[in-house]
Amino acid sequence: MAARSRTSRDRSAPAPDSAAGDASLHVALVMDGNGRWAQKRGLPRTLGHRAGVEALRRTVTAAPKLGVRWLTVFGFSTENWSRPAAEVQELMALPKRYFDSDLKRLEREGVRVRALGRREGLSPDLVALLEEAERRTADNDRFFLQIAFNYGGQADIADAARRLAEAVAEGRLDPASIDETAFAGALSTAGLPPLDLIVRPSGEQRLSNFLLWEAAYAELVFQDILWPDYDEASLAAAITAFRARDRRFGGAVSDDVLVAG
Repeated sequence: MAARSRTSRDRSAPAPDSAAGDASLHVALVMDGNGRWAQKRGLPRTLGHRAGVEALRRTVTAAPKLGVRWLTVFGFSTENWSRPAAEVQELMALPKRYFDSDLKRLEREGVRVRALGRREGLSPDLVALLEEAERRTADNDRFFLQIAFNYGGQADIADAARRLAEAVAEGRLDPASIDETAFAGALSTAGLPPLDLIVRPSGEQRLSNFLLWEAAYAELVFQDILWPDYDEASLAAAITAFRARDRRFGGAVSDDVLVAG
């Protein structure tokens, strides 16, 4: 009777109701739809962003229970600076709103926080806040939360190329040694495992400059739900859709191989 064996490429995690200790997926989320959520309710956009913080709190709590160990969320893009000044100010205040209420809990529950993106352009107090969250959770390893703030995929690739070019110019790096692994190591996401799944709620179906390099073989799931309404059931549905897919990583056949048993 034939039995299925998995190749080393198969990083499938336990079913969504698995215990937190079995979590192995790296999932990225575009937190999109705050403004439309507020508009539908006749509220200021700022209240939509604040409701989005509650959705982040729910999602971080739910993710380990659903087989996720690394969660990367898109908080503020390099393009968001073009929004109205009042909205930018509100977006800049969201990390403080989140960490003021949750940092002690994240620290206590074994969550390690990491900020991705450019620190340049951010206010000194916001940089200090992000660095404090990283410092206080640096020894945690139960769950990993990456917040992409002042982040853009193209900007991150450009920054990585610049760092490598500087290393070559200074004689610290042989240009012949630059390959995909070396380049990935120069990105702000260096050290993270391969990205399994990118989820975008709000009905939009594009990456919007999020994790462009890392998305090479990630699965994409788009959901018709605005971010402030996001919850455990929403994330579970995205992961269920992910698990139903045959991930080939560029191969012509499935990674699942039939062997004689």
